[in-house]
Amino acid sequence: MDLHEDAEKNAVTASFEFPGLRKEDVNIDFHNGRLSVSAENNASLEKNEDGYAVRERRFGKFSRTLQLPQGIKDEDIKATMENGVLDVTFPKTTPELAPKKITVA
Repeated sequence: MDLHEDAEKNAVTASFEFPGLRKEDVNIDFHNGRLSVSAENNASLEKNEDGYAVRERRFGKFSRTLQLPQGIKDEDIKATMENGVLDVTFPKTTPELAPKKITVA
């Protein structure tokens, strides 16, 4: 997992690499301020070539949970997946929780 912060856009992007998986194989849940990303790979390939049997199996589970900043709503979280890379973007802070500058009178 890679985390990238964009200060100009007030956003954080978490990138996950899932080679060989489709977006249907990935689950994203958001509950109590925690974002959980999980995936399961159950790939099996079998073919016969020139008398040799080739069997390849890839099985595995992945799960990662991130604590998001307070005040994030599920509609603030955006997810896209392209070429086996899942990008989940969410605000770094919400406007109501961002620091406010107070001027001295």
